[in-house]
Amino acid sequence: MNIKRNKTYDAKPNESGGNWRVVDAEGKPLGRVASEIAMLLMGKHLPTYTPYVLSGDFVIVINAAKVGLTGGKATEKIYYHYSGYPSGLSRTTFKDMAVRHPDHAIKEAVKGMLPKTTLGDHMFKRLKVYAGAEHPHQAQIAGSQKKQEQSA
Repeated sequence: MNIKRNKTYDAKPNESGGNWRVVDAEGKPLGRVASEIAMLLMGKHLPTYTPYVLSGDFVIVINAAKVGLTGGKATEKIYYHYSGYPSGLSRTTFKDMAVRHPDHAIKEAVKGMLPKTTLGDHMFKRLKVYAGAEHPHQAQIAGSQKKQEQSA
């Protein structure tokens, strides 16, 4: 008897997508943008998603300074940093963080949504966040679009 069996497809490391995506964060809530970015970095939007293979895309986030929070979280949300020394705990509100480091809020939110493994670290390195609309990755985006056109 010849029985046909369906086999699960596992992506290989050399088959990773590596496309470049641009996400505009202007006027969107922080959590919604961060979850969208995390999905793109992990590759869960691809039909060839494999949890243990780096198969996600590179993500460029523009207008990070214009990301918003709902309700009164702009003054209530607090970021903590501990230096390791006694009384070395520093607290910063989202409002102050958005002024000093506009990209930090998005990076922290996305990092919390990625796996806490070395694979998650590699995914996080594919994230590029910019406060304004300008970014130096035009060539990568053009190359990624050309590669998609050739494969289609």
